[in-house]
Amino acid sequence: MKFVTFNIRYDCGADGENNFEFRKPFILRKIREEQADIICFQEVLPHVAVWLKENLDGYYVIGCGRSEDLRDEQSAIAYRKDRMNLMKMDTYWLSGTPNVPGSRYPGQSVCPRICTEAVFEDLQTGKVFRVANAHLDNEGELARRQGFAQILDKVSADSFFGDVPVIVTGDFNMEPDWKEMEVLQEYPQFTNITENIGVTYHGFWKGNGQTSIDFMIVKGEIRCDSLVKWTDEENGLYLSDHYPVCGEFSFGS
Repeated sequence: MKFVTFNIRYDCGADGENNFEFRKPFILRKIREEQADIICFQEVLPHVAVWLKENLDGYYVIGCGRSEDLRDEQSAIAYRKDRMNLMKMDTYWLSGTPNVPGSRYPGQSVCPRICTEAVFEDLQTGKVFRVANAHLDNEGELARRQGFAQILDKVSADSFFGDVPVIVTGDFNMEPDWKEMEVLQEYPQFTNITENIGVTYHGFWKGNGQTSIDFMIVKGEIRCDSLVKWTDEENGLYLSDHYPVCGEFSFGS
């Protein structure tokens, strides 16, 4: 199973030669070449969600806007319709009131934060697994810590499908050695397979803020056979201001 986490960069129209309109063909070509089974996107604005649904041939795209009116950015999940059977889907807000749209933790930025969670059956193997895709806060250290713990708590406690393998992914807006990541020590059943992936946010290489903030964290009988970044670049054009991270997984310890 090929799995990707991909911050697609919100379409703000201020990225010059890397504006979303110029990246569209590049993104579609790369996805068609790779044929990933599941792609977890972040920063998907409503019109970009529509574009993904119209142009990702062979995929279904699920997600929900993070704002009070269910608009704004999504943490969307695209999955191959010929291989994956969606068994359950849930969106919740990273807050003390996760079922209240637009809710936030104290000390968080003005942006609500959500997690899109889904349970899939791999039609080739019959294996069932859980995916949680999120974009943590960019300003509040405590809000990041609380949101991260909330996700790990939920995927650990939700036993409706039994103790199935779990993949938690997304843009966490923190480095592997930041204090907030110490939350992971409280959940030894999870493994951060992207700990040494290196720079994932490059900002189109136009500043000094390159960081390693895109993650894949796994639990259960799931093995990562390979892990690469999509570093494709054509005459200064990138897929996004983040490198998508692609892992190939096998079920079994």
